Amino acid sequence: MNVVKFTLGGKFAFFKKPDVNSYYYFTYGNIHKIALLGIFGAILGYSGYSKMSFDKKYNDITRDFPEFYDKLRHLELSVVPHDVSISKKVQVFNNSVGYASKEQGGNLIVKEQWLENPRWDIYLALKCGESEKIYNSLQNKEYVYLPYLGKNDHLADISDVYLITDTKKIDDAVNIDSLFIKNGIVFSEKFNKGQKVYKYEEFLPCSFERTTNKYEFENFIYTNALLKTNAETIVYRIDGKNIIFY
Repeated sequence: MNVVKFTLGGKFAFFKKPDVNSYYYFTYGNIHKIALLGIFGAILGYSGYSKMSFDKKYNDITRDFPEFYDKLRHLELSVVPHDVSISKKVQVFNNSVGYASKEQGGNLIVKEQWLENPRWDIYLALKCGESEKIYNSLQNKEYVYLPYLGKNDHLADISDVYLITDTKKIDDAVNIDSLFIKNGIVFSEKFNKGQKVYKYEEFLPCSFERTTNKYEFENFIYTNALLKTNAETIVYRIDGKNIIFY
């Protein structure tokens, strides 16, 4: 199996959580699969939610999902964060377009939690025509729309794109270097002496529910702890790291 690897990052990122309160909009702690598919969709020029809403308004919709997701949802991805915990900071700014708020003056004070200087290594399995298109676009830096990190204020920086042909499955992995879905993987009772163990865990979007296009979630973990995988978990040794695609 061939794999394309690239580094994705930016000054800020904002992957909005749908469950917000009245005061702040919160972000997920890492980029998730839907956001990555959105970036790939922008690169290839596929339409998103707004075009789907327009088609639905005029009874001209022929699919259940936005175009980018409909065409790219079968892609196999893996994400390796550069940092265990990405710094977050609440940003406060005004939206004064006039119709943003019913308050006098039409001014809305927006408070958003942004990721600061996020960076990830992204691995994409080249198993279909769509993944090959993405690889060619990344390699040639040919983007139909500019990719961004959750919000068009946060342009995405894509670098170090290269093809990896030396990949192999391994059966005796005791550590995973990428984000992985918790199901079927348990923590070992053994520990590496002298090693400081870290663990990040969060429910992240991984798919859309067909009827409403709401997020469906899985529990993701990023850790350096020793692990036990089951027979159904496929681990690849790629570029000196043990990674799992999802």
